[in-house]
Amino acid sequence: MTVSIEQAQRSLKELIEKTSHGESVVIARENIPVAELRPVTSSKPVPVFGSCKGMLAIVADDDEHLADFAEYMK
Repeated sequence: MTVSIEQAQRSLKELIEKTSHGESVVIARENIPVAELRPVTSSKPVPVFGSCKGMLAIVADDDEHLADFAEYMK
């Protein structure tokens, strides 16, 4: 999204809200980009509980690989 400096001054609160949802905003003077508002990324990702739901399948009837694993553990 690109806005003029005047638009940015009038609606800074709304533009900051957009960046909090991941959107970047380019501020332009006479249609030439001069600044960018973008979301701040944290240095350490915050895990979201349940975000991997459905990504792992456990097959209960597959015991053959366990026998191979037991041989390596001896």
